[in-house]
Amino acid sequence: MAPQPASSPTTLGTSSISKLLVQYSVPAIIASVVTSLYNIVDSIFIGRGVGPMAIAGLAITFPLMNLVVAFCTLIAVGGATISSIFLGQKNLNRATDVVNNVMILCLIHSVIFGGLTLIFLDPILYFFGATEETIGYAREFMTVILYGTPISYVFIGLNNLMRATGYPKKAMVSALLSVGVNVILAPIFIFHLGWGIKGAAIATICGQFSAFIWVLWHFVSKSSYVHFKLDNRWLTGSIIKRIYAIGLSPFLMNVCACIVVIFINKALLDYGGDAGNLTIGAYGIVNRTTMFFVMIVFGVTQGMQPILGYNYGAGQWDRVKKTLKIGISLGVCITTAGWLVTELFPNTVSSLFTTDSTLIDIARRGFRIYFICYPVVGCQIVIQNFFQSVGKPKLSIFLSLTRQLIFLIPFLIIIPRFFGVDGVWASMAASDVIAFIVATLTLIYQLRRHNRKMASEKQLSNQ
Repeated sequence: MAPQPASSPTTLGTSSISKLLVQYSVPAIIASVVTSLYNIVDSIFIGRGVGPMAIAGLAITFPLMNLVVAFCTLIAVGGATISSIFLGQKNLNRATDVVNNVMILCLIHSVIFGGLTLIFLDPILYFFGATEETIGYAREFMTVILYGTPISYVFIGLNNLMRATGYPKKAMVSALLSVGVNVILAPIFIFHLGWGIKGAAIATICGQFSAFIWVLWHFVSKSSYVHFKLDNRWLTGSIIKRIYAIGLSPFLMNVCACIVVIFINKALLDYGGDAGNLTIGAYGIVNRTTMFFVMIVFGVTQGMQPILGYNYGAGQWDRVKKTLKIGISLGVCITTAGWLVTELFPNTVSSLFTTDSTLIDIARRGFRIYFICYPVVGCQIVIQNFFQSVGKPKLSIFLSLTRQLIFLIPFLIIIPRFFGVDGVWASMAASDVIAFIVATLTLIYQLRRHNRKMASEKQLSNQ
């Protein structure tokens, strides 16, 4: 057997929860922050190097980018979760099977999804809200991204497994490597070589390729605690079924985000009047900013996932609850910071992306309205990911649907009719509040139900 890493998975069941969260979440948060900063910097390069319409074209690609991510996280998150559970059950052989299966599934998904999307790219982009002014930018960007999906999918899938199997710092390094190469190459390709928005996409794939080599080398190396083994299973029905079952929650979350962005883009075009395209560009700025803080919360939940999965698999419920409590507190603090930044400095944030005064004014208004209830978002995200991490995908799926589909779509249809563009921003804020209430009530009910079950089992064992 290969030697265990310094952060051995077995310590997930014995070390201090606070220490483990620092050990696992801090690298994930750093990676998330750097990735989010890249997305922001990339948008700044595009906005200042190509123009405001390029920002709008980039915003049109958000739904399709969500779909790209959806078909990858379906495998990556499901694989990471069940590998942690297998390690908690001391089943290294099955955890190795998961790594092999994730690799093959990522390649299959990337070829099928990337190929089909390239064939129908223009109709898809028009459906997502592209106009004659923005279609060229959106097409140039997405063509490069789609050709690079095999690299992107394997990198993301294996990086999630790297963190889940006891290597959070190495997983952080892979993300830093991807972003570092990206940030260096993007301005060269955009400004010096004049490749425009296509240059930004090429820089993205180059960065992901460098990280792809890093994570692949890790799982090829026999010194890694869990690594590829030719004699283990590469496509296993039972493992694939569990990967899809657990990964279905983040998959649907991204699909819902895709659907929602379509509704948002169309609503902004309908109610934005002559400035419709710029309004979509403003949404691109708001979206990049909100995702910065959401990604930090995701960093916390990524750090929680192996701790929750391992201890749930090992039956250590007190450690599971303590991890959840700390995670919720951190999530709320992060999104509260997002609210403060955007309420106090909306002009400053908007001006980072563009010098167009109209675009800045529209984005400032969007920040003021959308972020008003943003502090509760952190709690909702942590609760949703908690159920995913302990192998309860149905509850996680339900909670992801409440925030991004069940409540938001009706709001987007109704509220803008009375309040115009302001109603679009307000719909997102209202959906966040109601989804938070539903998530909190669901968690309370499930915890009480589990406590009653444990009390009943204890009473029976004492008889």
